[in-house]
Amino acid sequence: MRDPFAENSLPPKELWPELINIPDYPEHLNCASEILDKAIENGFGDKIAIYSAKETLTYNQLLTLTNQIANFLVNDLKLKPGNRVLIHGPNTSKFVAIWFAVLKAGGICVATMPLLRAKELNYIIEKANISHILSDDSVSGELTNPTLFSSITYGNSEFSNVKTKPTDVAIIAFTSGTTGKAKATAHFHRDILAICDHFPVYTLRASSNDIFCGTPPLAFTFGLGGLVLFPFRIGASTVLLEKPTDLLGAISDFKVTTLFTSPTGYRSMINQLPTDHTLKICVSAGENLPISTFNQWKEKTGISIIDGIGATEMLHIFISASGSEIRPGSTGKVVPGYEACILDSDGNPVPNGEVGLLAVKGPTGCRYLNDEDRQKQYVKFGWNYTGDAYIRDKDGYFWFQARADDMIISGGYNISANEVENALLCHPSVKECGVVGVPDELRGNIVKAFVVLGENKVTAPELQEFVKKEIAPYKYPREIEFVTTLPRTETGKLQRFKLKK
Repeated sequence: MRDPFAENSLPPKELWPELINIPDYPEHLNCASEILDKAIENGFGDKIAIYSAKETLTYNQLLTLTNQIANFLVNDLKLKPGNRVLIHGPNTSKFVAIWFAVLKAGGICVATMPLLRAKELNYIIEKANISHILSDDSVSGELTNPTLFSSITYGNSEFSNVKTKPTDVAIIAFTSGTTGKAKATAHFHRDILAICDHFPVYTLRASSNDIFCGTPPLAFTFGLGGLVLFPFRIGASTVLLEKPTDLLGAISDFKVTTLFTSPTGYRSMINQLPTDHTLKICVSAGENLPISTFNQWKEKTGISIIDGIGATEMLHIFISASGSEIRPGSTGKVVPGYEACILDSDGNPVPNGEVGLLAVKGPTGCRYLNDEDRQKQYVKFGWNYTGDAYIRDKDGYFWFQARADDMIISGGYNISANEVENALLCHPSVKECGVVGVPDELRGNIVKAFVVLGENKVTAPELQEFVKKEIAPYKYPREIEFVTTLPRTETGKLQRFKLKK
């Protein structure tokens, strides 16, 4: 008997987005079996699946470990299909094996980032009605009575995968909380496979010979896809890092070819990446890729970063471009299988070249757990409204302007926080920056910039004059505050709501 909590907590079907281009899946579908077991069937058993500083696992070894954990979950922890399992820890092979084991046993994975504190974890535990908690020993202190990874016993290496349905909930993923409290999104077994068979196939174009690596936590769907699902779907290898600071060394040590990280990650490596690197494919997501970062990385490495926009609500990237199709500064075109357009808040199309709200639909879509109010805000007229302000040009390329709530209206002008940030980042002294609107009696709002400087110093007036030469002068930041750090989520996204406070 399947635990019905997740399915009963989905929004009413009339509030779901319109789903299109859903592959014809069989009556029973377990995505863990389809990805991991299928890799062995496809002849990758003796190939390295996971590299890490502590161990190396072939696909055969990973499957054995996963099956042993699945047996432990069912026999020792009495896991039932549909139970929600919180998995807490850094990016390790044990984390991956537990993730697949939960799905094999018919459970629902609720992965969490290792730096979360008790308050945040307790919110997730309550929201997802967690039945089992498994934690890496190194980060278990914020949890109450978890089952520690070290306490897992390993016995039978054979496991009969539960025959889940394509529409059974496989994961509950929590948004990264850039605008406040995280939201719970539910995704099916078929959704996991859908993201593997769209962006990676049409845009990433990696092969089984590639070695993947990156910094996003596996609890972040950008990391889950880029570091586990996409490489395993094609029989490639992945390098897992417990600490993002190990990235540069890993690129050299493991001859990494395919990299997933944030714009902040690329900026931090521009002057440190050795000239004899093995990188071929670089993917950026999580926040908008500044054109200055794109240009500097291209000049340093010869590689054009693949930009992309995805969302936890959509599970992964749905607009992107690679190779000769990349236009610097643009997010790209719609990934085949998805549709996107620019609409106003009433669902009316906005002409090419004008700012509007990005709306998308495809084989995946938003389903908030027990949150009909937010579901109605995100899904309108059958479309997923991502909350981003975009322009689409006549060639079908999408150009990010700002988060919809980050458009600053000052003196009657609409000013994109992102555009001002891009201008500031062109100055050689600016390491990082965040731009917000702050109240002003005369102008309604003014543009304020929070700036982290590099080694070279610069004054606020000098930066203001610099911005006036880069973009229209009325957009310059009338206030500049120098800070040592910017508030970011664990996935690297800027938390502008904290700057506004």
